[in-house]
Amino acid sequence: MKRLDEILSYNKQFVKDKRYEKYRSTSNPNKKLVILSCMDTRLTELLPKAMNIKNGDAKIVKNAGATIMHPFGSIIRSIIVAIYEFNAEDVIVVGHHGCGMSNLDTNSIMNKIVNRGVTEETIATLYNSGIDVAKWLHGFESVEESIKESVKVIKNHPLIPKDVNIHGLIIDPYTGSLEVVVNGYEP
Repeated sequence: MKRLDEILSYNKQFVKDKRYEKYRSTSNPNKKLVILSCMDTRLTELLPKAMNIKNGDAKIVKNAGATIMHPFGSIIRSIIVAIYEFNAEDVIVVGHHGCGMSNLDTNSIMNKIVNRGVTEETIATLYNSGIDVAKWLHGFESVEESIKESVKVIKNHPLIPKDVNIHGLIIDPYTGSLEVVVNGYEP
């Protein structure tokens, strides 16, 4: 059975058994919170449990490395919508130890891109159009510094109100232990 078929088969039974009922909630986050987290698979269930977040408590945005790549990209857009449309009062950026974006080998990724069929010509065309794919894919050297930078971008964004608290945390992907990097309640 193919993966999509497996998912759809499971979903049919999930709906039939009404297992969705325990997840019912409104679209407004109960804890008035938006979380930017890494997409690491170890955090899928661990992060919400470690933060005491249940379905309906928070808006959760995920990407590679919990990083803000562009001040007017989709991550900031999601945070702004969460603040103005869903009344989020706190934003928490959560990175983690052992992140795959830390010291990412962009040469290796570029080789994999080419090996999967993207031509050097395509990469050159992008580069000549102002898109340096290797630079765009580059991660960061320090999880702590990356979190501080993302917090700074959010906090200093011209569309983020000053009464929203912006925090930065690091989670241990094995124990769920949280470490404060930036406490948004402090000046």
